[in-house]
Amino acid sequence: MKKIEAIIKPFKLDDVKEAVLDLGVTGMTITEVKGFGRQKGHKEIYRGAEYVVDFLPKTKIEVVVASDMVARVIETIKKQAYTGEIGDGKIFVLPVEKAIRIRTGEEDEDVL
Repeated sequence: MKKIEAIIKPFKLDDVKEAVLDLGVTGMTITEVKGFGRQKGHKEIYRGAEYVVDFLPKTKIEVVVASDMVARVIETIKKQAYTGEIGDGKIFVLPVEKAIRIRTGEEDEDVL
């Protein structure tokens, strides 16, 4: 099993969510986050004063899938989150050692 974490632009969430669910993924966690990468934020003017907004709003998607689904999920996220502009996001893949459904006690692949 692998955990896929994707940081994307917020307005791309619905496209990514629908496409990932269409692959057969049965659940995901979505978090509103703030951060920056190469964009380094931007400057804004508020009441005549200029200030730097270092952290830009992003959306973090987390899904845990069977190892054989990882490539399809990654390609789907890449396709749906792509705008061609700086700040499209990043995808991280992490190993999952164990998964347990609290209600039933099911473990590992049965949890998915």
